[in-house]
Amino acid sequence: MAARVLLQQCLSARLQVKEAEEGAAAEWIQVPGGTLATPLRFSFATIQRGTLIYVCFSKGATVDIIPKMVNTLLNVKLCETDEGNHVSMLDLPANVVIIPQATLGGKLKGRSMQYHYNIGKEEGKELYEYFVALCEKEFASNAKCAEAGVVVRHGTYGIRQVLQTDTNGPYTHLIEF
Repeated sequence: MAARVLLQQCLSARLQVKEAEEGAAAEWIQVPGGTLATPLRFSFATIQRGTLIYVCFSKGATVDIIPKMVNTLLNVKLCETDEGNHVSMLDLPANVVIIPQATLGGKLKGRSMQYHYNIGKEEGKELYEYFVALCEKEFASNAKCAEAGVVVRHGTYGIRQVLQTDTNGPYTHLIEF
C-alpha cells in the first residue's frame, strides 16, 4: 500500500492551516454550507456540498501513484445528488478540503498505535503538495467545476490542525492505493 485516503462528505468545514504564534492568531480556511451574513477574517468558499479528503502516504510511495489517486478520487461516484443519484466530485460539482492525515497510516500494536510505515516528513510533504496541485489542476480544467466556481482548499503538511465539520451522513469511505 502506497497511500490511504479517507473521503467524507460535509455540509461545512473549518480547518486551521497555521498555528497561533506569539502576537499572531491562528489562520483558518472555512468552507461553509451556505452564505454568511457577516464577513469574517477567514478565507471562505461557499458551497452546497463538499468533500473532505484526508490523505496519508506510506514508505515507498512515489509521485507515480499521484495521478492514479487523483483520477480515482475525483471520478468515483460517491457524492449524492438531491435526487439520490450518486455522481463524482467532478460531476456534482463539489468543493474540496484536502487534509494531510498521518494517523491514517497507524498500525495497532498491543494498546498503542505505531506509525513506522508512514513516509518520511520531507518525502510526504513533496507528495502531498503534488497531490494538492494535481487536484487543483483537474478541478480547474473541468468545465462544470469552473462554471460552478469550485474551490480546492488544503491544510498544511506537518503541523497539528484543528478541524470543525458538519458531515452529511455519516458518509465516509476509506480507499487504499
